[in-house]
Amino acid sequence: MTQHGLESESSRSHSDDEKILAEQQTEYTGGRVAAVDPDAHLSPEERTKAVCKDRRLLWKLDLRLIPWLSLLYLISFLDRTNIGNAKIDGLTKDLNLTDGDYLASLSIFFVSYSLAEPITNVLLKKLRPRIFIPMIMLLWGLCMTTMGLVHNYEGLMVARFFLGLTEAGLFPGINYYLSCWYKRSEFGIRAAIFFSAAAVSGSFGGLLAAAIGKMRGVGGKAGWSWIFILEGLLTIVIGIISFWMVHDFPDEAKFLSDEDRARVIYRLKTDKQSSAEHEEFQFSYVWDSLKDWKTWLGMIVYMGCDGPLYAFSLFLPSIVSQLQPGTSIIHSQLLSVPPYVVACFLTIVIGYIADRTGKRGYCNMGVSLIGITGFAMLLGSTSASVRYAGTFLGALGIYPCIANTISWVSNNTEGVYKRGVTLGLVIGWGNLNGVVSSNIFRQKDAKMGYKPGHGVVMAYLTLFLFGGSLTYHLLLRSENNKRMKGKRNAWIEGRTPEEIDRLGDSRPDFLYTL
Repeated sequence: MTQHGLESESSRSHSDDEKILAEQQTEYTGGRVAAVDPDAHLSPEERTKAVCKDRRLLWKLDLRLIPWLSLLYLISFLDRTNIGNAKIDGLTKDLNLTDGDYLASLSIFFVSYSLAEPITNVLLKKLRPRIFIPMIMLLWGLCMTTMGLVHNYEGLMVARFFLGLTEAGLFPGINYYLSCWYKRSEFGIRAAIFFSAAAVSGSFGGLLAAAIGKMRGVGGKAGWSWIFILEGLLTIVIGIISFWMVHDFPDEAKFLSDEDRARVIYRLKTDKQSSAEHEEFQFSYVWDSLKDWKTWLGMIVYMGCDGPLYAFSLFLPSIVSQLQPGTSIIHSQLLSVPPYVVACFLTIVIGYIADRTGKRGYCNMGVSLIGITGFAMLLGSTSASVRYAGTFLGALGIYPCIANTISWVSNNTEGVYKRGVTLGLVIGWGNLNGVVSSNIFRQKDAKMGYKPGHGVVMAYLTLFLFGGSLTYHLLLRSENNKRMKGKRNAWIEGRTPEEIDRLGDSRPDFLYTL
């Protein structure tokens, strides 16, 4: 290159770069996004420096997306599990609930929640995140507030049913939404940070319930009533603010510059993803998900950690209070905090390790063994200190696997709507197991240390989480070996590049995350 050429290259203005970029910018053709390398016009030296742009972009996305979405899930998990704190604050006594009535009020939430989940990601895609997410928050905040006004069992059941119905779209929706922004090797740690809000809500919920419980008698209402009312009003306020804090998908997000938008979409394309694209919904995408063996095995793995998750979060206050009979309500609430804190830490660590190594299956299997050990301690020991230590190991063995399993399923499912439907089915089925979780810690078993409940949770962790993860890992590894040996190349013979792209995770060059 001549000296003049070097001078021209170095003196090129930023506006000139924007003009070149504009010519190569993301185009819309028939509703599909054509990804263009935003650095195609740069010299080799400049392309080396462009790596810093990717890092700055990731930092920008993390700051814009992760903190607020984590807050939303913290509020969501707080609202669905605070009934456990309300119970030890007098809910069952004031409403004259039998043990069966209380367990039914837990179960009804998961019925409506699970049935609505498979379709919520389709609604999210159609209505756009900045409309759909704040809207459902307002609705479930209203349901939560009315729970504090109920006077009988029937009113509690109605409020819990609609709480599940309106809250169903948040967890699968945000996981799907985040998968449309990040590469597969970047998604796990973000999902872990997002989900760690559930562990934070567990600890925060215990502290908050202890504080709000002191309002007993204010306005003529019980302490548990104020727990529901104040947390419901908080949800409504957060929901209103979310109309300005939640952003659309990358192709429409207003906080992105044209260059950043092109870079986000190009990064996804090079990661063999098309989740940021526009695509009209067709029922065939649902069928694609239903006939994929990975969907069904993902459901089995996820139920292995999601069932224990709800059993643990709903009943931990009761389990802790039973360890030391006669302790005050506030003391029991506070003792339920530490297990969540350590679970939050390990959830993020496992997310980081799984992203770095790509071995999500090994992470699931290793962590599940910690949980199995914890519930074995709860099941086999009569010592209060040993059993309290078991709650720590139980939390450590459950919480990290939720985010890791969602990341694992998401990594191995490609297609705009197929991934959304698959995540809805997997998470919906997992949450349906909350019906089981709601009925295994019966009051009549309290004197024997809730051993039947601990046994069921231990079985879930052993058979479905550990066993399912092992099976999923081995089958994915076998399929990868076949693809690397060229045994799946026949699937693309005679197809156009567009048809090959539509194959999603069935493309022979798509290797599964193990």
